[in-house]
Parts: sequence; C-alpha cells; structure tokens
Amino acid sequence: MLMDKVAIVTGAASGIGRAVAQAYAREGAKVIVSDISVGGGEETVKLIKDAGGDAFFIAADTSKADDNERLVKQTVEQYGALHIACNNAGIGGPSAPTGEYPVEGWDKVIAINLSGVFYGCRYQIPALLQAGGGVIVNMASILGQVGFANSSAYVAAKHGVVGLTKNIALEYAAGGIRANAVGPAFINTPLLKDMDSDTINWLVSKHPVGRLGEANEVAELVLWLSTDKASFVNGSYYAVDGGYLTQ
Repeated sequence: MLMDKVAIVTGAASGIGRAVAQAYAREGAKVIVSDISVGGGEETVKLIKDAGGDAFFIAADTSKADDNERLVKQTVEQYGALHIACNNAGIGGPSAPTGEYPVEGWDKVIAINLSGVFYGCRYQIPALLQAGGGVIVNMASILGQVGFANSSAYVAAKHGVVGLTKNIALEYAAGGIRANAVGPAFINTPLLKDMDSDTINWLVSKHPVGRLGEANEVAELVLWLSTDKASFVNGSYYAVDGGYLTQ
C-alpha cells in the first residue's frame, strides 16, 4: 500500500511510534525513525530491517524547530523525497491541579506535545508539496476531546493538536496534502510504566472494552489514514479508544 513512499515517524523509539514505523515499513515505505533515544531508535530500525524493511534513524528533539528542519532535510537527502509524516512524539507531564501546576512542567509539555507537532508540520509541508502532495497524521489523544483532572498541560496540548490539524487540512487540501489526527485512549506503552497497579486498574475501568489498548491497534488506524484507502478523509479526528469517549 505504501510501496516507494517515504515516511517520517517521530517518537519512534518505542510504543505507538515504533508500531507505526513497523506498519509503514511492512507496507513498503522507506521509514525515517526519529527520536531523542538513540538506542531505542536504532532498535526500531533493526526490527524493521530484520523483517525485510527499509529504515534509517535520525536523532531529533521535536521541541526544537531547528531539529525538525534538519530532520526533514536529512530525510530528503537520504531517500529523495517525503510523502508521509506521523508526528507522534509526546510526553505525559506532571500531575497537579491547574492552580498548582508547575510552570516548568507546562512549558515542557507544550514544547513537545504542541509546539513540536507544529514545528514538524512547518517543515514537512514544504517537502510534501515538493513531492506533489502527501499525508500528515498527528498523534492527539482522547484528551484532545475531553478533560482529565490534573493534566491541564497535556489536555491543552492535545486539543491544540486537533485544531492545528484541522487548519492544515483547510490550507493545503488544494496542494494534495491530507492531515488527520488520531486520538488513542490509554495504551499499554512505556508512558504508563511508572503507574502502580491500582492506577492501571482504574484506567482499565474507564474503557468499556475492559482493557487498555495496544500500540499496534493505534498503528493500524494511522496506517489506513496514510494510504489512498483514506483518500477522501481530511481534517478529521479519529478516536481509537475502546469506547472511552462514549461515556
């Protein structure tokens, strides 16, 4: 489905990003794996190559505009073009009521989860236009639609990602670019590694299907949005949430 396409995946050293990179490669794309974790990123590349795919690692910090610009430039140098970008890198951030939320925590979450997505799109879009069009999939969250107590920075950032994605869709549809946002619920990834069992069980109870999601379940939705099978899908928000938002 993606033969000869070139894709960037940020935050691809583990979790959802790794699963997306593997799914893209499985369908024939040449994948630029990017992350601040060199070890994890290189492990993702190895997994892809061991499965017969084509991938290359580029270290980049999405919270820095210059890193995003360099990432796109090096992608085009490596593979000749850019056709797909999945802006997935993100962090959870501190847990505190808004009136007590640490300012440095707010700044870091917004820098990575919102500004980082903007910076990515800012430099990906010209390359996509140069290639004759392409696809952007931005990783939002269920918390791009609803609130979650003690997570104001994360909620604000993910709501912002949804709005940014809609604007890109409006501005660049005529240029052949589709942009959509994906909203996972709580997924069994390293982001949850520091939670105790009581918290995990509580989170499970919030999902009508009775479990957390898996990274590959999110990746399959991202993959579909990135192919011509979703050719009329633009500016949309897609939840993959086990029914979380139905409540």
